[in-house]
Amino acid sequence: MKLVSAEQMRELDRRTIEEFEISGEILMDRAGFGVSDAVQRLIDATGLYHPVVHLIAGRGNNGGDAFAAARFLKEDGYLVEVWLAAAANEVKGDALKHLSRMKQAGVTFRELPTKNDWEDAQAFPPHCDILVDGVLGTGSSGPARGPAVGAIQYINARSQNALVVAIDLPSGLDADTGEARGEVVRADLTATMALPKKGLVQPAAREYVGTVEVVDLGIPDELVSTIEPGSQELIYATDLRPCFPRRRRNSHKGDYGRVLIIGGARGYAGAVAMASQAAVSSGAGLVTVLTPESIVPIVAGASLESMVMGGKETRSGSLAPELWPEWKARLEDFDAVLIGPGLTREESSLTLVQNVLQACTRPLVLDADAISVLAGRAEQLKEVKAPVLITPHPGEFAALFARPVDEVQKDRSRAACDAAVKTGCTVILKGAGTVVAQAGKPAAINLTGNPGMATGGSGDVLAGVLVALLGQGLAPYDAARAAVYLHGRAGDMVALRRSQAGLTAGDLIRELPYVFRDVTLR
Repeated sequence: MKLVSAEQMRELDRRTIEEFEISGEILMDRAGFGVSDAVQRLIDATGLYHPVVHLIAGRGNNGGDAFAAARFLKEDGYLVEVWLAAAANEVKGDALKHLSRMKQAGVTFRELPTKNDWEDAQAFPPHCDILVDGVLGTGSSGPARGPAVGAIQYINARSQNALVVAIDLPSGLDADTGEARGEVVRADLTATMALPKKGLVQPAAREYVGTVEVVDLGIPDELVSTIEPGSQELIYATDLRPCFPRRRRNSHKGDYGRVLIIGGARGYAGAVAMASQAAVSSGAGLVTVLTPESIVPIVAGASLESMVMGGKETRSGSLAPELWPEWKARLEDFDAVLIGPGLTREESSLTLVQNVLQACTRPLVLDADAISVLAGRAEQLKEVKAPVLITPHPGEFAALFARPVDEVQKDRSRAACDAAVKTGCTVILKGAGTVVAQAGKPAAINLTGNPGMATGGSGDVLAGVLVALLGQGLAPYDAARAAVYLHGRAGDMVALRRSQAGLTAGDLIRELPYVFRDVTLR
């Protein structure tokens, strides 16, 4: 999805109002409805019972969106209260109209026009389950001042006991750079209006933005088309849906991809087993696993739907290169190949990976140990006949391309794009704000996912999703974008129902069939 600057968004709003005669009041009403919908879906996901929603509003248009959202939530039967970080007589224009409508709906309302008022409020805060930040929007400039500072501090202090939803962008965040301008709200979810703002995907914004949902305001497509695509975009469900056509009624398992997963070793059966389970849960028609003979029973028992084949192994229990002649002849039987989960970093693994790189003509995913054994040998990827996708975390990326980790993390998008050009691969640079890069394409930034996914096996699940999508015929760039989105979305849904701390890779696998509903109805 295209990213816009604050100025571009203001221009889209202006042209929508003037050229299409959609008033600012109506746009604000749509924004409020979208925020209300995002809050209600958050409530449903967490299973909160009779939740209390506390909205904190500023005096500008962002506050107007909060007023409209409060009215919709009240009308839907939720317990709602609104606090204004200003005096009511400072509210003007369309925001004032929605403040009046909100009051008429019977929403509890309180004015806190000074910073001291907010400091006093922190001493005896009311209970709430959801906090909605509508203090400052894209129209503000510079750091927060006066009561807005107090409101932001109040929200952050209360966020230990409530989920935080930011309207358009977290208050205090620069819409274009993503930098903190003084005090900034730390949100769990940002419901951004019409199009995502450039600042939301920047590394500086990671700690503040949370997951991003885009609220459709009905900005005409002909106006959106005038925005030139930039060097970055946000990965979003609406853009992925065309990649998942309706399945034919008379189709069979062979139509949805035959995938081969190569990996595992004695003591490391879980990685390849989870990759296999994830591939099955992501729609692959037939999944074959090549793993050392000694762990076949473990892998087969963990993934009953897969065909698990044993291969000759080394003394240490990893796959031996001697198995390759037989499997080289079978490569054309598969639509996509994954190598790496649990493979180990032995010299024999490097030989096996190099053999696969030389022979494979199908889309090929290199994950985990298959990347690690190529450290300092990135130039070998340029020579591969097949479309190659690599899935490094920052440490693996740094070792593969012989660069310091700090340098990679400083500008993740540039690092991933440079690597894609250098190798010809589709690069998935994992981490907070995973980057998908392919030469000639914008860097696609993913904002689904949460810290609970920093757990063993999470990367193996992503690799399994990715190879399944490739096997079903998705182009590498599309498969990569969809895989990281769905993987992160699964993590978000599990964390909301349970917790980030308790999230496991197995939870992600079990959640995958449900989150596919984001991109397909069937």
